[in-house]
Amino acid sequence: MIAVPVLFLSGCQNVTYRANHQDTWSRIQRRGKVIVGLDDSFVPMGFRQKDGRLVGYDVDLAREVFKQYGIKVDFQTIDWSMKETELKNGTIDCLWNGYSITPQRKKKVAFSRSYLQNAQVLVTQKKNHIENFNDMKGKALGTQTGSTGQQALEDHPKLLQDKIKNKKPILYDTYPDAFIDLNAGRIKGLLMDQVYARYYIDHMANSKAYRIYDNSQMPTDYFGVGMRKGDKTLQRKINAGLAHLQKNGQLRKLNEKWFGTNSNYLGPVEK
Repeated sequence: MIAVPVLFLSGCQNVTYRANHQDTWSRIQRRGKVIVGLDDSFVPMGFRQKDGRLVGYDVDLAREVFKQYGIKVDFQTIDWSMKETELKNGTIDCLWNGYSITPQRKKKVAFSRSYLQNAQVLVTQKKNHIENFNDMKGKALGTQTGSTGQQALEDHPKLLQDKIKNKKPILYDTYPDAFIDLNAGRIKGLLMDQVYARYYIDHMANSKAYRIYDNSQMPTDYFGVGMRKGDKTLQRKINAGLAHLQKNGQLRKLNEKWFGTNSNYLGPVEK
């Protein structure tokens, strides 16, 4: 009876040790394929078109980076709330899907250099006359489970969390699920990534029905690629690949394609 939990604990420790110390680049090279975990409903970073084809900014960017090394990219849809567990267990090789670099996540994973600036915004319906965080007092707020929005609420409770109904957000597996409740009036606001909100709403037939509120007190965040701490070579390869795309102008082309911006931003290498 005692041996079972001891063996389970030992197994967990072995998985964690491998994730923190094993470099898997040679294995990725041998199979000629890298497995990228993503939420395939996260526009415009990685999402399914009506015909089921996977497209997006991060999809294009990942393919361009690994093409430099002759490696194909296999995108695997995962439960976003379990993303770090999937990575640690070796189900996927990296997380590349609008994955914000945060102090909490740095404790669990290694990050590439950042490649896109983001922020958390409040999305409401104009008919509800909610124009700022204070107007959410006593009202239901939604956000995605395991998202940067959920973490931002916990890190800065006085900005919004302390104002909302029950002082807790309603959590959703995906943002499209949250939009269903927003449209039905079951929630009055949705805290989400700015890049997602603007792209998603711009492509809706009733786009003028929504208001996007950007609070300057909500901290800016940056997207990066998440990897196991042991994958030092993979980290170097991705950083070098991103730098090459910045130098040859491909990064700027992708920003123009997906966001209509003339940006060639690439952040410093993560320490």
